[in-house]
Amino acid sequence: MGAPAGRVLFVGAGPGAADLLTFRAARAIAAADVVIWAASLVHPDVLEHAREDAEIVDSARLPMEGVLPYYERAVAEGLTVARIHSGDPALWGALQEQLDRCKEMGLQTEVIPGVSSFSAVAAAVERELTIPEVAQSVVLTRLGGGKTPMPPGEEVREFARHGTTMALFLSAARSGQLQEELLEGGYPEDTPCVVAYQATWPDELVVRCALGELAATVKAHRLWKHTLVLVGPALAAGGTRSHLYHPGHFHGHRRAEPAARRRLREAHRP
Repeated sequence: MGAPAGRVLFVGAGPGAADLLTFRAARAIAAADVVIWAASLVHPDVLEHAREDAEIVDSARLPMEGVLPYYERAVAEGLTVARIHSGDPALWGALQEQLDRCKEMGLQTEVIPGVSSFSAVAAAVERELTIPEVAQSVVLTRLGGGKTPMPPGEEVREFARHGTTMALFLSAARSGQLQEELLEGGYPEDTPCVVAYQATWPDELVVRCALGELAATVKAHRLWKHTLVLVGPALAAGGTRSHLYHPGHFHGHRRAEPAARRRLREAHRP
C-alpha cells in the first residue's frame, strides 16, 4: 500500500466571529495536521477547532514562498494542511496561485466557502441588498491604484454607473478618491452608505452616512484597514414586494390565486 496522499484544504473563516464558520470548515480545521492562518486577518477563536497536536503556523509575516514548504511537507509526509482564509477564499484570497502550485506538486485540494464580510455587514444593518424594483444586482469590487493593479474597465466610477448596490473592499485608506469616483459614476450625494470596520469582531464598528459624507465619516473614525463600504439605494429602500411570495405568482409548488394574479398583471401593465 502506498503512502497516504497529502492534501490542502482552503478554508473560508468568514468575516470574524468563530461561530460563523460553516460545519464543513470546522471539520476541516479539526482534521488538519498543520493549520496555517493569518493572525492579522483571522480571529484566533477559529483555532479552537484545531487538534491539540496540530502544528499552528501564523502566515501573517510569510510570503507565499514561506507557505509552500508546508505544502511540500504535505506531499512528502501525507499530511493534511488547513489553509485558513478570511471571509470567502474566492474573494481577494490569493487562492488561484496556491491552487496552481498545489496542482504542480500533485496535492489533493478542496476549497470550503466562507461567509463574506459584505454579507455580514448587510446582516448587521438588517438590510437586503437586492430590493425589488430598486436593485437586483450587487457589484463586489475595490478601488484601483492600490498594491494590485485593476484590469482595464474595472474602475469604480464605471461600475457606479449601474446605480445598483456596491460592496467596496480594500478601499477605505483612500476614502476621498472612493467618494469622488462613486459620485462621478452617477450616484447622488444623498445615496445611503454603510461603513463597517471589523464586521462581527468584538470591536466591530458600523456607521451609516450619505455618500457626500463618506470620506469625512471614514476619516473621523480613523478607518483604513479591515473596513468595508456598502453603497446604493437599496440600503434605505422599502415598500416594494417580491413576486416570489405574492399570492398572484405561481411556480412548481404553488398555484396562483386568480384575483391576485389579475391584480399583479394590471400593476405591471405598460
